[in-house]
Amino acid sequence: MLRDAVRSLAEAKIAPHAAAVDEEARFPQEALDALVANDLHAVHVPEEYGGAGADALATVIVIEEVARVCASSSLIPAVNKLGSLPVILSGSEALKKKYMAPLAKGEAMFSYCLSEPDAGSDAAGMKTRAVRDGDFWVLNGVKRWITNAGESEFYTVMAVTDPEKRSKGISAFVVEKSDPGVSFGAPEKKLGIKGSPTREVYLDNVRIPADRMIGEEGTGFATAMKTLDHTRITIAAQALGIAQGALDYAKGYVKERKQFGKPIADFQGVQFMLADMAMKIEAARQLTYAAAAKSERGDSDLTFQGAAAKCFASDVAMEVTTDAVQLLGGYGYTRDYPVERMMRDAKITQIYEGTNQVQRIVMARNLP
Repeated sequence: MLRDAVRSLAEAKIAPHAAAVDEEARFPQEALDALVANDLHAVHVPEEYGGAGADALATVIVIEEVARVCASSSLIPAVNKLGSLPVILSGSEALKKKYMAPLAKGEAMFSYCLSEPDAGSDAAGMKTRAVRDGDFWVLNGVKRWITNAGESEFYTVMAVTDPEKRSKGISAFVVEKSDPGVSFGAPEKKLGIKGSPTREVYLDNVRIPADRMIGEEGTGFATAMKTLDHTRITIAAQALGIAQGALDYAKGYVKERKQFGKPIADFQGVQFMLADMAMKIEAARQLTYAAAAKSERGDSDLTFQGAAAKCFASDVAMEVTTDAVQLLGGYGYTRDYPVERMMRDAKITQIYEGTNQVQRIVMARNLP
C-alpha cells in the first residue's frame, strides 16, 4: 500500500517536472510541496515529535519510489533523515522536541555538514573549529558538498572542539540558517542531481547556545559515523529507484521500437541485457531491504550490511542506467528521453556518503 501510494504521487506530481528541474538546475519545489502535503518528506521522524514514525524499510521504499522518477527529489526525504538522525540518535530530549517538530510539519528541512575542502574521505581531518565562550560555542570554518544547503533551515555541523584528540575531539552542533555568520557559496555545477542544490556552508564567528551541542563534547565523530551506518541504506534506496526507473523505461521502449520488421524486444541480445538488469536490481533490492531491517533492529553487523547495500546498489545503478542508454541507441543519448538523466544521476550514488572504495574498506574492517 505504501509503495502504491508513493508511486502514484511520484508519477502524478513529481515525474512531470523532473526533466525541467534537471534542465534548469532548480530546486524541485513541486516535489517538496507534494511530499509535505502527503507527509512523505521526513517519514522517519518518530511519532512523539509529530512525525509519521516510519521504520527504516518504509523510509527506504519512499526514497526508492521517488528516485524512480526524479533522483533530485528523492534527496528531500533522504537528506532530511541524514541531517536529523544525529539529533535523534544522540541529542537531548529538549533538542529533539525543538528540531523534530518543525521538520515533521514540513516547515523546515535538515542538512548534514561533515565534509570540508580538505576533509572528504578523511573526515576526521576537518578544520572547522568550535570554541567555548561561556554559555555559547563560536564556530568558524567551511563545509563543502552540502546537499540542499541554502534550502534547509537546520544543519547538523561537525566541528573540532579539542584539536589534540583528532576524531575524539570532534563535536556535533545544530546550526540554523538564520544564525548570524552563516552564509552559502554558489551552487555547484554538477553532472547529475541538478535539482538538489550542493553548496559550501560558511561559518564566520557563528555564536550558538551551548545546549545546541548534540550529545556530549567529543562524541560528534562517533555520532557522524553511526548516522552513516543507517543513512547509507537510503543512498542504496535512491540508487535502486534510479535503476528501476531506467529499466522500466527501457523495457517499454524496446517493445515499441521496431528494426528488421519486428520489435527489438524480440531479439535475444536485447532480452539478455534486460534479464541481467532486472536480476541485478532485484539482488540490490534484497540487500537494501535486508540492511534496512538491520538498521531498524540495530543489528551488530549493520556497518557491513549498510556499506554493502550502498556499494552494490550504486554500482548496479550505474551499470543499469548505462545499459538503458545503450538499449535506446541514439535516442538514449539525447535529453528528449529520461535515461541519460538517470545515468548522470546514478553516478553520484557511487561517491557520496562515502565513496565505494571507502565502502569496501568499511566492509573489509567489518567482515561478518
